[in-house]
Amino acid sequence: MHYDVAIVGGGPAGSTTAAFLRKHDPTCKVVIFEREKFPRDHVGESQLPPISRILDELGVWEKVEAANFPIKIGASYRWGKTPEIWDFEFVPRGMFRDEPRPAKFEGQRRWTAFQVDRAIYDEILLRHAEELGAEVHEETRIAKIHKEGDRITGLGMDSGEVVTADFYVDASGHPGVIRRAMGVETSHPTNLQNIAVWDYWQNADWAVKVGVGGTLVQVFSLGYGWFWFIPLGPTRTSIGFITSADYFKKTGLTTEELYKKAFAEEPRLQELTKNATSEDKLQATKDWSFVSTRMTGENWMLVGESAGFADPILAAGLSLTHSAAREAAFTILEFRRGQEDPMWLREQFEKIQTRRVGNHIRFADYWYTANTQFTDLQEFTSEIARTNGLELTPDKAWAWLAQGGFIDEEFAIGLAGFTLDQVKDLGSHLTEIQPTEHVAGNNVFELNLDGANRIDRAVYPKGQVKRSPCFERDGRVLPVLGSTDLIIHLLQKGTERNELAGNLLDVARHYSTNETFVFQVLAPFEITLEAMISDGWIKATYEPSVPMTPLPNNRTVLQWLVDNGLPTPNA
Repeated sequence: MHYDVAIVGGGPAGSTTAAFLRKHDPTCKVVIFEREKFPRDHVGESQLPPISRILDELGVWEKVEAANFPIKIGASYRWGKTPEIWDFEFVPRGMFRDEPRPAKFEGQRRWTAFQVDRAIYDEILLRHAEELGAEVHEETRIAKIHKEGDRITGLGMDSGEVVTADFYVDASGHPGVIRRAMGVETSHPTNLQNIAVWDYWQNADWAVKVGVGGTLVQVFSLGYGWFWFIPLGPTRTSIGFITSADYFKKTGLTTEELYKKAFAEEPRLQELTKNATSEDKLQATKDWSFVSTRMTGENWMLVGESAGFADPILAAGLSLTHSAAREAAFTILEFRRGQEDPMWLREQFEKIQTRRVGNHIRFADYWYTANTQFTDLQEFTSEIARTNGLELTPDKAWAWLAQGGFIDEEFAIGLAGFTLDQVKDLGSHLTEIQPTEHVAGNNVFELNLDGANRIDRAVYPKGQVKRSPCFERDGRVLPVLGSTDLIIHLLQKGTERNELAGNLLDVARHYSTNETFVFQVLAPFEITLEAMISDGWIKATYEPSVPMTPLPNNRTVLQWLVDNGLPTPNA
């Protein structure tokens, strides 16, 4: 039993890796070994919009959409500087159009996410990988990892058989089957160590309904933890409670007693579940944020929660998993082609995953330390702040968050799966400090590339890993692609805002009906400019004599095209 790629774990990490391998190389012989029988419940149901693009690329969007999962428009929070509930929305409700479902991945659905029943969702992904030609073995446990040095030589089955492969992927989640066998240590760059307790409920009321199947996740902060309330379908809802492990120990309660106590103290949950019944499937798990010190070896890779985990307050789990699985698959495909330096491929994969998980952990720390609702967890949040060298003041917390840079290792403009304008919107609810609007308040923009080195970083298009030129300075990276490339080009032609807008309009005339250009280059133009200023790549100033000409952004890009007399793509 020899395969090109053997994957341990059939959840989203394993199935996404397998499906991408088979999609881009149908000759690749892929096997998945899953210890459980699908369908099975799993926590981690709330998604972020970047996942939708991956589902579409994978060719599974229509299957997921047909499952009639709720559309996640955003979330309602009781969190931060005020006990009042506030909303964060990917698409403002006033802009979200009511449209029939199932729908295609286009228009407003590009900016939304799903809330998924993992029993259904994970099986859709696993069966999709199987339909693409991956061999799937459920209820199959790996008894032993055979190895020689840093190389895996086979997977020992309970049956006594040994399966061999050219490459191995650990998609086993927290158990980290390969990670542990290869002696990979984990680091904990935070004191954020929580426990999660959850159950599923039938016939709970949705707190918010938007159009056909749209809703907002609910997050309620108590003095000693927080609740999630996630509708998973027309009748089923996931309701969970998270608190610090230390606080849980101090209470002396069982997980069931803690859940019932917290539930009884949350009036909003009482109202939403007054006609609901519990499925009596109470589960609990530890919630330790961590990152693996290594994510690749001679012929193996870690993907998903085997590689790292960040607190679920940001709903980051599946985003981290799907993104890493996609990049792992593309990296393995490059290994098989044999045309790129294997060491560079491993280095790039590991660098991106480490930075990505670290950014999510960093953002989660910021969320906890900025939450004044945690009256009983001040010692807990103070310790997080001390670990990061912070006082618990909003301005210091925001400055610390911004020090990480807003153009991250995977070249996303923003932080932890959120765009920069979304990060600012969220931050405005957590602190009195308002982040500077560099673009809105200035009209002269000068490139600042002094002292920067030109290097190559990996990008992952269409089943490949390509070298992309970048500038690197003081630990920050500026990719020369997409919006950043366009801004660099335009600022070399003129630095004044009206010149920038005019030259951009000339480019847009040629590409305004090109959907890829509009949504991947033009839409993030203003926020990319803002990030380049924040990260020091552009010096922004205000000159009274220079017009404050409007620029497109991700919410107004289509209107900007219309206002300038240009056609728009079908979106």
